[in-house]
Amino acid sequence: MSQKLPWFVEEMKQYDPEYAEVIHEVVSKALDTRALDDKTKLLIVLALDAIKGASEGVKVLAKQARMAGASDEEIQETLRLAYFVSGMDVVKTSLNAFE
Repeated sequence: MSQKLPWFVEEMKQYDPEYAEVIHEVVSKALDTRALDDKTKLLIVLALDAIKGASEGVKVLAKQARMAGASDEEIQETLRLAYFVSGMDVVKTSLNAFE
C-alpha cells in the first residue's frame, strides 16, 4: 500500500529534510504489514486518529478505507470501538471522585 504522507511531514522537508526522511522511513516500515490487509490496516489507523482527535486524518483515512473495500458499517463499528476504548479511561478516572 503506498501511503501519501500527511501535509505536515511534507512541509517538514523544507525545514529539516534529514528528519523528514527518517519520518518517511518509519511510516513506510509501519505501513508495510504482511499479516494485515490494507482495509484492516486503514481501519485500525482510522480508530487511532479518531482517538487522537485528528479530524483531517479521520476524513482521509475513512476515504482510503472505503477505497480499500470498507463499508460504512465497518467504519461505524471501528469508530464505536475507538470510542469504547478511549471512553474507558474516563470511567476509570471518575472512580477517584468516590474514594
